[in-house]
Amino acid sequence: MLPTRLCIMRNLPSVLARTLTSGTSGSPVLPDMSEGHLPVHVNNVRSRLRDIVGASTNWRDHVQAMQERKALHTLLAKRQEDLSPRRMKDSYLEVILPLGSQPEIREKYLNVHNSVRFGRILEDLDSLGVLICYTHTKQEMQPRSPLSIVTALVDKINLCKKIIYPDCDIKFTGNVSWVGKTSMEVKMHMLQLHDGDYSPVLDATFVMVARDPENKRPAFVNPLVPETPEEEEIFKQGELNKLKRIDFSTASLLKMAPTAEERNIVHDIFLNTLDTRTVSFRSRKLPPNSVWMEDAKLKGLQICHPQERNIFNRIFGGFLMRKAFELGWATACSYGGSRPFIVSVDDIMFQRPVEVGSLLLLSGQVCYTEKNYIQVRVHSEVYDADTREHQTTNIFHFTFMSQNEVPRVVPKTYGESMLYLDGKRHFAATMKEI
Repeated sequence: MLPTRLCIMRNLPSVLARTLTSGTSGSPVLPDMSEGHLPVHVNNVRSRLRDIVGASTNWRDHVQAMQERKALHTLLAKRQEDLSPRRMKDSYLEVILPLGSQPEIREKYLNVHNSVRFGRILEDLDSLGVLICYTHTKQEMQPRSPLSIVTALVDKINLCKKIIYPDCDIKFTGNVSWVGKTSMEVKMHMLQLHDGDYSPVLDATFVMVARDPENKRPAFVNPLVPETPEEEEIFKQGELNKLKRIDFSTASLLKMAPTAEERNIVHDIFLNTLDTRTVSFRSRKLPPNSVWMEDAKLKGLQICHPQERNIFNRIFGGFLMRKAFELGWATACSYGGSRPFIVSVDDIMFQRPVEVGSLLLLSGQVCYTEKNYIQVRVHSEVYDADTREHQTTNIFHFTFMSQNEVPRVVPKTYGESMLYLDGKRHFAATMKEI
């Protein structure tokens, strides 16, 4: 019998469920590639990656292991044309997370609400995305890959289920869906077993980049050849995704002024917060059912230990995503006053690697709200104690849904107004997807 709390969660108000279960129906449907593929246990993904690059499991040996990789430079292709083309099904993988059939692994994934920790799912997606890319670039005559494949961007993760149950098996599937010269887009899907059938939970799009054995310069990857009209459509969508990312970056509020409509929004907020009892621009008054943006933030600190390193002895990107998500969730929870549910993750850019031993500073900020939705931005930076300098490593964007309508977040300064508009843009992009 299911615990009482889990039974309650399965009967949450349907109005919340309808929004999430709409899914991403506008995306091209992947053809079935599962024939002839044996599923990989989730615990074996990281070990496979270590074998592919020759990484050591002991931290004390990491310097020697990286030195040995330098000799693999000679295996790199001089041109992409020298590499054999690959099909989408060549990189297809299935990974099983047996939460139902192997209860002993369940506790690692369990949260206090008796559902699955989404941060752990982010870690598994990141590892799977890298393994899929190594499968795409695998050369039969090379026991170890000369490529260093790392996550460059989490383009989008859209959920179509609000609850991930801790007592049902999970299946991840994915393959390379688009290839440039040195980069690869990976489409992944997560499904959960219910009543004998797997039903969709989320769709994810990651962008990976290939670099040389020392992770210093770009390296060419095998081209991708679509075989069917469905695959042609998927490949075209990957090219469109690339163009959208360029357009979104070009229009960034860090580079361009807000649009006329956005300027009007900011001015209206300013006028609505002026204290009418005075004639001063400095005298501000918080409107009813509102929260100043400066009062809607949480901060955290993480010491980056060797245990959290990736196969290249830097901090694992999935770990960074998990920590950022958990802070973002806590920020949304404290703001909304009830348990928030993740709706979407988008536009996570890995700007620089995080070294082992770094002090990682995380700052979560509610930057936009609408009805019962909360848009949270998490900024991560590393602090160098020797130079006393801060360097941004990642910006994370999370869309949460609260069970109740939440107060409106209100910017006070021009900088906060830009955060507000940026959050509004991300929220609008998410709503188009779902």
